[in-house]
Amino acid sequence: MSAPIRFLFRGQPVAVPADTPTRTVLQWLREDRQACGTKEGCAEGDCGACTVLVAELPETLPEGSQAVRSAGVALRPVNACIRFLPSLHGKALLTVEDLAGGAPAGTQTLHPAQQALVDCHGAQCGFCTPGFVMTLAAVHEAHQAHQDNNPTACAPGRGALADALAGNLCRCTGYRPILDAAQQMLAQTGPRLPLAGLRDQLLALQAAPAPSVEGLVHVPRDLASLARLRADKPEARLVAGATDVGLWVTKQMRPLGELIFLGDVAELRRIEATATALRIGAAVTLEDAWAALVARWPALHEMHRRFAGPPVRHAGTLVGNLANGSPIGDGPPVLIALGAELLLRRGEAQRRLPLQDFYLDYMKNALQPGEFVEAVEVPLQTLGASWVAQAHKISKRLDCDISAVSAGFALRLEGERVAEARLAYGGMAATVRRAAGAEAALLGQPWTEATLRAAQAALARDYTPLTDLRASADYRRATAAALLERLWLSTRPHDPVPLEQLRVDLRTPA
Repeated sequence: MSAPIRFLFRGQPVAVPADTPTRTVLQWLREDRQACGTKEGCAEGDCGACTVLVAELPETLPEGSQAVRSAGVALRPVNACIRFLPSLHGKALLTVEDLAGGAPAGTQTLHPAQQALVDCHGAQCGFCTPGFVMTLAAVHEAHQAHQDNNPTACAPGRGALADALAGNLCRCTGYRPILDAAQQMLAQTGPRLPLAGLRDQLLALQAAPAPSVEGLVHVPRDLASLARLRADKPEARLVAGATDVGLWVTKQMRPLGELIFLGDVAELRRIEATATALRIGAAVTLEDAWAALVARWPALHEMHRRFAGPPVRHAGTLVGNLANGSPIGDGPPVLIALGAELLLRRGEAQRRLPLQDFYLDYMKNALQPGEFVEAVEVPLQTLGASWVAQAHKISKRLDCDISAVSAGFALRLEGERVAEARLAYGGMAATVRRAAGAEAALLGQPWTEATLRAAQAALARDYTPLTDLRASADYRRATAAALLERLWLSTRPHDPVPLEQLRVDLRTPA
C-alpha cells in the first residue's frame, strides 16, 4: 500500500509518488517541472538562493506562530535545497514564477519586491536574486496584511529588514542597494502574492491520505500513531525540518533508510504554557519556539535573531536541535541553563529527563530503542524578578553562522550574593555541559569582581576545548571567560552595564 504526496503548485493540486522521500523540493522544481527560477547555490540551506514560500492552514500552527498570515493562510520562507518533498503534503508551494500571477509572457506586472530591486540596482550577477525576491515578497505580504487590519501600521525599519534577509547571501551587489529596495518596496501596495482561493484548496487536501510507502516513508498524523510506528521501527530515521539530515543527503550522499516524518503530528506542533512550565512540542519550528522563549525571557532575543537564518528557523525545530546533540548547537546551552527537561516517549510509556543528562558523549544520547522526544519543557520559575537569563553566541559571521562558543546563563541573586547559578557552554567539550567548578565558585559569594575572577579561574579547569577551523583552544577559553564577565558586568549590584552595550553589532538599528 502506498499513497502519493499531495500539495498545491501553481494553484493546482499535484500528486507526486512518495517512493523517493529524500528528493528535495529544489530537485523536483528544476528537474521534474523545469521551474528553474529557483536556484541552487550551497545545497545546505546557507545562501538562500533557493528560497521558496510554503503556505499552510494557520489553525495547524501554535498560537503566536511567526508565520505570515494573509488571505486565510500562513506563509513561511524555507530553503528548497534541503526540504524533502513529503514535508509539502497538504501545503502549497510558491516560487518566484508565481509572482507573475499567471499573466501571459510579456504582460506581467512585476511584484513590488522585483520592481524595487530593478529600480535600486539590487542585482548584479542575479543568481541570488530569486531568493531575495521571495524573502522580500513574504515581508511585503506581512506588512500589507498588517496594514489591512491597521492602516497606520509602521513599516519595518532597516535593521528589521536586515534580520529578515539574514538567510540570504549576496556576494556581488552587497546589501546596501538590496536594503534600499526593501524599504522602497514597502511603500507599494501591489500586486500581492497570489493567495486567493488557496485556503479552500488546502482545506480540500486535508482529506487526502498521508503519503506512505511501506518500508520507506511514513507520515503519521497523531501522537499515538507515531508512538506505535517508532516502537515497531526503532531504526527508522525521524525527520522534522531536515535542516540537519538534509545535508546528509545533499553533501554526504548518505542513504537515510526508512523515514518517519513528524511535521503532521498535531500534538507535536503545540506550544503550551501552564502555571509551572512552557512546553514546546517536537515539531514546533525554531522560529516559533524562540519567539515563545523570548516572550518570557527578553534577553534571549539576540540568540533568536542569530540562530541560523529565517528560512532555516521556519523549517527546523528546536527539539531537533536538542536531539541532534551537536556540541556546538546553540539551543542546548540556553535550555540547560533554564533547567529544561525532555519529555520522552516509547509506546504508551513516558519519562522525563533533565536536558543536561541527555548527552552522554560526543553525538550520543540517552534515548532508548523505540523512544523519541515528545517535547521540551522549560520551568517558569526563572521568570521571577530575582532571576536573570542570558544567551551568548560568538561566531565569525554575525548572521547564519555556526558558533565557536555559545553560552547560556541563569543567575539568581539574593541581595548582593549569588543564590543559584547555572552556566552551560557549547563548543568547549564533546557535549554541551555545565561549568560545575565555576558554578561552585559563585554560590553563596558576593557578586563582586573578586568572585568573578575566582569563577573564571575555575572555568579554565572545567573544560579542555579543542582547536579546529572555527577557533583555537586558547581563543575558546578566553571567550568563555569573557562571556562570564559579560554576565557580571550586566548584573552586578552596583552600576550594571546594559547588556546591549556589551555586544558588537554594526547593523543599522531597526
